[in-house]
Amino acid sequence: MRKILVTGALGQIGSELTVALRRRYGADQIIASDIRMPRKAGDVPGAPGEAAPGPIELIDCTQPHQLHEVVRRHDIGVIYHLAALLSAVAEEKPQIAWSLNMGGLYNVMEVARQYGCAVFFPSSIGAFGPGTPRDQTPQETIQRPSTMYGVTKVAGELLCDYYALRFDVDARGLRLPGLISYTAPPGGGTTDYAVEIFRHAIRYGRYTCFLRADTRLDMMYMPDAVRAMIELMEADPAGLLHRNAFNITAMNFTPAELADAIAARMPGFEIDYEVDDDRQAIADSWPRTLDDSAARAEWGWRPEFDIAAMCDDMLEKMREAANIARAS
Repeated sequence: MRKILVTGALGQIGSELTVALRRRYGADQIIASDIRMPRKAGDVPGAPGEAAPGPIELIDCTQPHQLHEVVRRHDIGVIYHLAALLSAVAEEKPQIAWSLNMGGLYNVMEVARQYGCAVFFPSSIGAFGPGTPRDQTPQETIQRPSTMYGVTKVAGELLCDYYALRFDVDARGLRLPGLISYTAPPGGGTTDYAVEIFRHAIRYGRYTCFLRADTRLDMMYMPDAVRAMIELMEADPAGLLHRNAFNITAMNFTPAELADAIAARMPGFEIDYEVDDDRQAIADSWPRTLDDSAARAEWGWRPEFDIAAMCDDMLEKMREAANIARAS
């Protein structure tokens, strides 16, 4: 079996995907990489901001020679390309976002073309824009995003399609909704309130949200997202009509509804709102709900976590982490 490379392995998605891949295929088969190295060697699997124990390489995806050298040396057959700036940070640094999100992806696709690698590329609900139907957004519809993050996601989807058609690169991807995780800290995304709220609930008993109370968006718990990525890459290509940029979703709520779910489990929890106009504008340009019927039909996508199951697990895991931190 040729090995698997994960770029951005110390980020929000990568830190959990690397653990899952190593458990599934063996630690030595998964090469983690990031633009920085872990704080210390031997961190436990799933530790915030760290990869599971196993090989790790220093890769700046904007430097193609670094990608070539690692792919060649480790005989890489699959690349999960996660290195990117997220939505809010990309708006603050649009030039850097273009260089990393698009330049990095181009370099990955070129390496994949030359070495015969399959590629996973995470797109996003940010690939849609104000002109997109906001409710039950179709798999195929108008995409005119108004953010640099969204522009790079649409362009990335098209680049993956081009390399699949022109060079027969097996490029697959998902349009991910907001992701919720108990391991990695928030990374500058518009939906990060849904991660921050749990941390603040446990530590302070209250949270000030940067989105309006009624901002409705699709969301997904990270274990479902990681499983979806692996299942898509393992799916029989004969059944995939779209292959790239599948809509997927798991749950749908507003900040007020999430706060109510937490308060039902933590009596006395309170929320208030100080709206960040920039992040609110981004959220208002995204779909409220996605139609993921193509993913369900073509490779059997089914989420396991709804808002209740996610809240139960998040609070349990974050309390455990807080107790461990206090004990140490």
